[in-house]
Amino acid sequence: MSKNRSDGVDDLERSIDWKQGLAIALGVPLLILPSLGYLPMYLSAAAILIWGLSVVQGFFQNAAYAEMATTFPKASGLPGFAQHIFRTENYQGKYDKSKLIGGFSAWSYWFAWTPVLAIFSILVGGYLHGLFPVLGETFTEYQLSLISGVVIFGGLFAVNWFGLKDGAKLGYILAAFSLIPLVVLTVAPFATGHVQLTNITGSWVPTDWAWDLHHILILFGIFAIAQWSACAWETAAIYGPEYKNPAKDVPKALLACGIICFFSYVLVQTAVIGVLGVDGVLAEPVSPLIPVAQAVFGQAGSMITIIMLIAAMILIIQTAYLGSSRAMHSMATEGNLPRSLGKTNRHGTPFVAMLVIGAFNLLLISMGNPAAIVAASAIGYTCANGISLFAYVRAKKHPDFAALERPFTAPKGWKNVAIVFGLFNLPLCLIGVVYLNSLEIGWTPTWVGFIVLALYIPIWFYSQHESSRSKKAATARPLDDDAADLEDEVPVAR
Repeated sequence: MSKNRSDGVDDLERSIDWKQGLAIALGVPLLILPSLGYLPMYLSAAAILIWGLSVVQGFFQNAAYAEMATTFPKASGLPGFAQHIFRTENYQGKYDKSKLIGGFSAWSYWFAWTPVLAIFSILVGGYLHGLFPVLGETFTEYQLSLISGVVIFGGLFAVNWFGLKDGAKLGYILAAFSLIPLVVLTVAPFATGHVQLTNITGSWVPTDWAWDLHHILILFGIFAIAQWSACAWETAAIYGPEYKNPAKDVPKALLACGIICFFSYVLVQTAVIGVLGVDGVLAEPVSPLIPVAQAVFGQAGSMITIIMLIAAMILIIQTAYLGSSRAMHSMATEGNLPRSLGKTNRHGTPFVAMLVIGAFNLLLISMGNPAAIVAASAIGYTCANGISLFAYVRAKKHPDFAALERPFTAPKGWKNVAIVFGLFNLPLCLIGVVYLNSLEIGWTPTWVGFIVLALYIPIWFYSQHESSRSKKAATARPLDDDAADLEDEVPVAR
C-alpha cells in the first residue's frame, strides 16, 4: 500500500526487483521503429554507426544516473534527481529559483516520454488501417488512431491500477509476444543470406555529405533524435522508489537493458539496410520491417510482422505510460506540480497522473504525424539529459551531497564525463534538433515543443503558491487548536 504523507502526496510502494524493472523497460528497443527510415534519409548506412554510438552514450550517461539512483533512493529517476539536487534546503522565501531548475528538468523529461503514447497509437491505427481493408472503409486513419488510443490507454490504466508489480507482469507477456519475434525478424535475414553487405558498404554515407556547418548541425540533430530512442533505457532507474533493493537492483536493471539495446539497435538497422538497401528503406520510411518480412518469410510474414509490431507498440506505450506518470508524481511530491497529481490509490499507483497523461495524448494524436511529435519530444529529452547531468556534477561537488552514502559509484572522475555529455546535450543537440526540424518538418514541432516546455512556468508558480498556502494553513492550525482548548477551559459569561 502507498503511505500517505502530510503534504497530501502519497509515497510509492517498494514492490519490484531488477528483473521486473527490466521487464517494464524492455519496451525501449522498440523506440527505434519510428526512426528506422528517418536516420538513413540523412546518413545512409552510417545510421548503423549512429545507433551504436548513441547506445554507448547511454552507458556514459546512465552510469551517472545509476549512482544518483542509489544515492537518492526515494527519488524517481531523472525527474527526482534534478529536483532534489537543485532545490535549496530550508528555503524561507516563496519562490526558490533553484527549485525551478530541477522542476523544469523533470517537466522536460515528462514531455520527452509522454508523447510516446500518442506516437505509437498513431502507428497502431496506421497498421490496422493497412492490415484490415474493411476498417479502412469504415474509419479514417485518424479515427482508428484515436480509437486505438482510447482502448490501449484504458486497458493499461486498468492493468496498472493494481500496482507496478502487475505492470511488470504485463511487460513479461508483451515482451514474449513482441521482442522475441523482433529478434527472429532481425536474425533471420542474416541466417537466410538476405543481408547483402554491399547494400551497406556501397552506401555508407550520402554522396553529397560534407563536413560544413550545415551538415554538422544536421549530425547534432540526428544524435538528438537517436538518443531519444537509444539512450531511453535510463527509464529502468526511474522506478528507484519502487525497487526492493535500489543499491543492487538499479545498476543490474540498467546494465542488462543497455546490453539488450546495443545489440537490438545495431542489428535491426543493419538487417533492414542489408536486405532493402538505402533506397529500399527510403521507399518504406514508416514501416521498413514489413518489406523485410516479405523478403524473408513471404506474404504471410508480413501479416505476422504487423501483428507483432502492434504488440510491440503496446509494450512501449506501457513503458512510457508508467515512466511519465512516475515523473509527474515526482514533480507533485517535490511541490513542482499541483499536489493532486501526486495522489496514489491503495496499490501505490499514481492514478490521477495517469488519467491526465491519457487525456493529453488523445489531444496529441490530432497532430497525426509521428515524426513531428518525435521532433517536438526530442527537444524536451535533450533539456532533461543536459540538466540531469549537470545535477550529477553538483551532487558530486556540493557539500550537502558530497558525504552521502553511494552504494553504487561511477568510475573516478565521472563528473568530467557528465560535464562533456551535459554540454553535448545543451546546447549542441538542442540547437541541432531545432535546425533539423526546420529543414524536414517545418517550425510547428519546434514551437509545440517550446510552448509545452514554457507552460511549466505558470504551472510552477501556481504550485509554489499552493505549497505556501498549505504551509500557512498547517502553521495556523495548531494555534486554532490551542485557542479552542483554551475556550473550553475558560468559562464564558452568559
